[in-house]
Amino acid sequence: KAELEEIFTFLSDNSNLEVQISGHTDSDGDEDDNQTLSKNRAESVVNWLIDKGISGNRMTYKGYGETKPLLTNSSDENKAKNRRTELTIQ
Repeated sequence: KAELEEIFTFLSDNSNLEVQISGHTDSDGDEDDNQTLSKNRAESVVNWLIDKGISGNRMTYKGYGETKPLLTNSSDENKAKNRRTELTIQ
């Protein structure tokens, strides 16, 4: 939640920016389920920011599933790092 608050403050202070929120997963489980999970993960961040007052017109979201890992999914620690949400300024 602390990171979400930081993003909220950043977007509030920079009202001219548009961003994409992207969701990611590790490779455990079904590929289609991971795609859905990653989309839902990103969408929930956008919805939270909208609820806090950030205009939805400034944000898009996309789920990437397991297609863009930061690290190999060879350990629990690496898998945890691959389960993430990222913000990209557009």
